[in-house]
Amino acid sequence: MKEPSLREIDTRVFRRNLNGLLDVYIAAMEPPSDQLPGRQTIMHRHSSYPGFKAYVFERRRALGTTIAGFVYGFHGASGQWWHDVVNGELERRGGREHSDRWLADTFEVAELHVHPGFQGQGLGRRLLTTICSERSEQTVVLSTLDLRPDTPARNLYRSVGFTDLLSGFEFPGGGPPYAVMGAPLPLALKQQPSHQNS
Repeated sequence: MKEPSLREIDTRVFRRNLNGLLDVYIAAMEPPSDQLPGRQTIMHRHSSYPGFKAYVFERRRALGTTIAGFVYGFHGASGQWWHDVVNGELERRGGREHSDRWLADTFEVAELHVHPGFQGQGLGRRLLTTICSERSEQTVVLSTLDLRPDTPARNLYRSVGFTDLLSGFEFPGGGPPYAVMGAPLPLALKQQPSHQNS
């Protein structure tokens, strides 16, 4: 079976492929169906943010192309919902200097998902390290479900230098608890066994 190939996609291609990207998101995250129209709107809006960049893993076959995984992010800035909520909580817990250290010049990884059928092959690691490798920001931040501390995603993030900035954090509007994680850039890359990759 042919291995998926990694490629960067621009804003236009990202928007054109939103349905396929959402299919991977749904398979990986199993979100409530009522959240999906809003998720598509949010992803479309994110593609207009400064410094937007996206990569996909694709497998091409005679019958078409399958998206195996994707990642995208952008420069975090005041006025963006996630950035403002997290900034406020970091400042409340640790002061302005603490929040500025992480968010004053940051790259926000908004989504990183690998379809379950392709997990365990190191695709998540390659997506994350590739998208972070060309960034000029001082830090990178993201949020991930905080259901337990040793999920494959959390292990991946920690293996490249991420630490918990917030844990058990509930975003406004309800939903499950999240961990907000951050790392200095460039990432601290280490060779990891493939079974630890998401």
